[in-house]
Amino acid sequence: MAAAIGVRSDYTSADLRGFARRSDDADQVRRLLAVALILDGGSRSEAAKIAGVTLQIVRDWVLRFNEGGPDGLATRKAPGRASILNDEQRARLAEIVEAGPIPAAHGVVRWRLADLALWVWDEFELSVTRHTLGRELRAMGYRKLSARPRHRGQKRDDIADFKKGFGARLAQIKRRLPRGTPIELWWADEARVGQQTKLTRRWAKRGTRPSAPKDQRRSSAWIFGAICPAQGKAAGIVMPRCNSEAMSMHLEEIAFHVAPGAHAVLLLDQAGWHGSAELVVPPNITLMPLPPRCPELNPVENVWQFMRDNWLSNRIFKSYDDIVDHCCFAWNKLVDQPWRIMSIGMRQWAHGY
Repeated sequence: MAAAIGVRSDYTSADLRGFARRSDDADQVRRLLAVALILDGGSRSEAAKIAGVTLQIVRDWVLRFNEGGPDGLATRKAPGRASILNDEQRARLAEIVEAGPIPAAHGVVRWRLADLALWVWDEFELSVTRHTLGRELRAMGYRKLSARPRHRGQKRDDIADFKKGFGARLAQIKRRLPRGTPIELWWADEARVGQQTKLTRRWAKRGTRPSAPKDQRRSSAWIFGAICPAQGKAAGIVMPRCNSEAMSMHLEEIAFHVAPGAHAVLLLDQAGWHGSAELVVPPNITLMPLPPRCPELNPVENVWQFMRDNWLSNRIFKSYDDIVDHCCFAWNKLVDQPWRIMSIGMRQWAHGY
């Protein structure tokens, strides 16, 4: 029989029991306590019996402890099969995923696993199943996500440039105000709600296609809505049309909800009635136009989506007055949920100043 292997002595049994108390790995705890028993002078047979393993396994634990200390007794992940793709090939795969397909060359407008597997074969002459390729992509940090809509006329760097210069614009507004004036960030937008409502997703059994009522009449109203996410506040009105007069009334409503002594910086798009010479802007509000064709910068767009999904879609409105009633009900429901306004509206790039 081979001689027993000595145990390194730079750790005491008390040290190992301390590591065991702090460890979340149950198997590592068992190994640490077995080695601690040996350091206390116990036999390896006793350690094997307490741990419920054979002497050979205890010997292997001692070897691992001698080589790596307490960390050497942590549970190791099985190596599994070697990856089909190497690091260079993964980098090329990431490039092609980020760039997206060329419809004329690849025949698709979005990548599927089958298309990427074919690309891997054409590029590297490697046969990869869709399951394996999906696992590789997930390991690289990719997931199949819903794309956000982007205006076709949006300039490439407008959003990044606006976020980068937002702090300077805000500081410029603060310099024009009395020292110590609190600033509230508000966002505003308008949404048309009419008898021709949008159909949204709904729960139904797989394999079926659920139906929902759809109206062909055209009566509609406009919700003028604004939110202050940091305070969980909102201000809105319902109007029959969008024009400078309606917008002036909306600004008056926002000004009423601004805290006494505070000043509101209102971010909004460049619709004609937002910059009209006829617009009456209250003294406690400063307008800050967003870049053109960049709805992603306005969280009120997400508010409209939430309201439609929960309170305004899949309905039949009997008349214009019925539309107004539902719009008021939906907006007041939102106002009663300040945490919802915060959750939907908070933007780190804006509220970090």
